[in-house]
Amino acid sequence: ISILYFIFIIWEAFSSQRMNLSYFNLATSIEWLQSTPPHDHSYDELPPLTIKF
Repeated sequence: ISILYFIFIIWEAFSSQRMNLSYFNLATSIEWLQSTPPHDHSYDELPPLTIKF
């Protein structure tokens, strides 16, 4: 029974038209703007996060 359920999950994953979670363009995220390693207390406030659709 578990093999049939596994096959159903695989089939459903390929046949559905759901959006992938990694679809969002996060290449401009805050991690790429900071130096490595970050300085102590480098954030005075939390940066706003936006997602483009």
